[in-house]
Amino acid sequence: MEDILHFKSIKEYNDFNNNETLHPLISVVHLDKAAPRKLRKLRYGFYTIFLKKVHCGDLRYGLSHYDYEEGTLIFLAPHQIIGENKEEFYQPQGLALIFHPDFLLGTDLGRKISDYHFFSYAVNEALHLSTQERAIILDCINKIEYELQHAIDKHSKNLIISNLELFLNYCTRFYDRQFITRDHVNRGVLQRFEVLLNAYFNSAKTQSLGLPTVAWCADQFHLSPNYFGDLIKKETGISAQEYIQNKIIQLAKEKIFDPQKTISQIAYELGFRYPQHFSRLFKQKTGVTPKGFKVLN
Repeated sequence: MEDILHFKSIKEYNDFNNNETLHPLISVVHLDKAAPRKLRKLRYGFYTIFLKKVHCGDLRYGLSHYDYEEGTLIFLAPHQIIGENKEEFYQPQGLALIFHPDFLLGTDLGRKISDYHFFSYAVNEALHLSTQERAIILDCINKIEYELQHAIDKHSKNLIISNLELFLNYCTRFYDRQFITRDHVNRGVLQRFEVLLNAYFNSAKTQSLGLPTVAWCADQFHLSPNYFGDLIKKETGISAQEYIQNKIIQLAKEKIFDPQKTISQIAYELGFRYPQHFSRLFKQKTGVTPKGFKVLN
């Protein structure tokens, strides 16, 4: 089995980096306090956010071209694995904001944490910060750290949760900016998505693979499904799944008027395993069944 360092608790990770544990479920970790160490695969049993500097050796294997020099944010959901095993030593730099899912229990943030899709982005889809954005991020982190160092009172958790949510909301805004400003990376994804779908439906893939999935499409662009989906939504206003479904309906409408084809044949050609699933989607999208659509037109 491949060697993976697994940190199950906040304290374990703090101890690993020579940081004091001020709270068992959340911490701001100063990575420069850690001793030099070898590159290793790491797994965290909690949410992990790195504020890295450009030339940090421990993550250079995963990151692509940088267009901001002030810093980069990397987000990891619990139990994600990052890194690689090498004999090379490096000195950790930057900060890590880590928090256990249990810290969010019973809070509004806990109920909507899954809405922050960037926790499932790949490492090379990191958030590249401008100088001003980095200052805002550091302000949020500093306020969280202040509360951790402050004597715990009835306000502590609410203030930490509020600043954590503010931090994540700013990250959402900055990612929206990045989808636009990193056009040299994302340029033409929508157009290439359309070409990809056309090629898919004109090939034998519908018979061997069935309907195209968002995950399959994202993989063709070497993107994570969540990042790809968010990118398409920024471009079109609808999800990647909806875009695929609309494409299916567009093609189905063209095929319906071929007198040589039955509804079942059309369904199978498009990649549906069961014709009734095709009819259900068609009615959901158009308000009528495939047969009804043919009659009305």
